[in-house]
Amino acid sequence: MPIDLRSDTVTKPTEAMLTAMFQAKVGDDVFREDSTVTELETRLAAEFGMEAGLFCPSGTMTNQIAIKMHTQPADEVICDRSAHVYIYEGGGIAFNSGCQVRAIDGIRGQINALQVEEAINPDDVHKAPTRLVCLENTANRGGGSCYDWASIVAIREVCNRHGLVLHLDGARIYNALIHKKETPKQYGEVFDSISICLSKGLGCPVGSVLVGRKKDIDRARRIRKVFGGGMRQAGYLAAAGLYALDHHVTRLEEDHKHAKALADALKGKDFVADILPVETNIVIFTVKGRYTAAGLSETLRKHDILAVAIAPTQVRMVTHLDFTPEMLSAVQGVLAGL
Repeated sequence: MPIDLRSDTVTKPTEAMLTAMFQAKVGDDVFREDSTVTELETRLAAEFGMEAGLFCPSGTMTNQIAIKMHTQPADEVICDRSAHVYIYEGGGIAFNSGCQVRAIDGIRGQINALQVEEAINPDDVHKAPTRLVCLENTANRGGGSCYDWASIVAIREVCNRHGLVLHLDGARIYNALIHKKETPKQYGEVFDSISICLSKGLGCPVGSVLVGRKKDIDRARRIRKVFGGGMRQAGYLAAAGLYALDHHVTRLEEDHKHAKALADALKGKDFVADILPVETNIVIFTVKGRYTAAGLSETLRKHDILAVAIAPTQVRMVTHLDFTPEMLSAVQGVLAGL
């Protein structure tokens, strides 16, 4: 079997997770009769200090639902130029919500309060009303970078002054919480809504939960139905999320250590121009000389190692639940020989 470092979405449920899924109590969730889904939604809402939660098939759906519930057509959304909501969700902001994007050139996927304030449109009929700010933590294209808490609070203060809504794409929020030693409730106090993905570092096969105010989540539930995201006996999937919250959060630190070890193995190689600072489980590096990104990915594939060329000169590796210490040693050995 290849060693798969393309993403942390490639994991398979553990035997214990599968057992929890098979034993789940289920009902029809569209009728609000699936007790396991309700338990997951309630648990995550409480953990983040929010009033309610909504279980959805994917992080893209929870992000897109959040954007639609916070905006009206012809509004403007502020985010980093490399944000997942902007470049990896199929043009959903335009298609689903009829909004345009003010894309900011942040640093490693992170924008700051001054940039947000300068991007807000004046009250002018020629300009789209600025309505929503979206942050991503950790920032995927920033190499799994994490916001400093003071920066988030400063952006919240700008939003408060200008009457803007603040949404968090928390696809890898637990990686950020572990690395920064922060608490979920801190985030619930600052953001109006948070998308929490279960199928990345937490190792679930499917699922993401949107948390926020009850009135917003009530609206989100209607939007989910319109998007085709209403599921029936979804408790089998939600049970995986509950299991992951109990067993797969603190172990994320292991993924972070593995990522740093991969970065160390790349340092000094003649084909590596630079490596983004590694904070969590993502390693992004720029290649030079004898390899293009695609060429290096193909070479690694011949050694049964899967990595992603995310740009002509950039390669990404992501550590995860299924990436073992033995696999790390194997990859280190291959890189040493290149």
